[in-house]
Amino acid sequence: MASAGLKPGVPVILRELEPSSEMFKQGASLRVTGRNTPRESAAKLKSLQSFDVESATATIQDGSVSLKVDTQHLRDVSFRTNSVYQFIGELQIREVDDAILLARIGRNVDGLDMNLYQQALLIRRQHEAKLLSSRRA
Repeated sequence: MASAGLKPGVPVILRELEPSSEMFKQGASLRVTGRNTPRESAAKLKSLQSFDVESATATIQDGSVSLKVDTQHLRDVSFRTNSVYQFIGELQIREVDDAILLARIGRNVDGLDMNLYQQALLIRRQHEAKLLSSRRA
């Protein structure tokens, strides 16, 4: 049975997770997506840039923004080059501009078109904002 305090992971684009963002807060439940690519192309794409087996920590990068993901509670997730992964978990801020996502769910989402995913996310947010404003009126 799920905990009453468990919140759904809000989908975010990694570029949005900067310290000035409203989503960059302690305990925020987030959903992040990235591609596991070779290091030489990591700067261009959303990527799982590295994975440390001993600490079970992955580093996802999107342009100049990176996020560490603690994967120690995940089972049956094997990381492969050029595969797309999605993580849901809680953001833990360790210092002013340093955070790690404590992943509770991780999955391979190969076949996901990242451009289409980002467009759908923007449309979803516009729709949610419209619904929120109509409820206030």
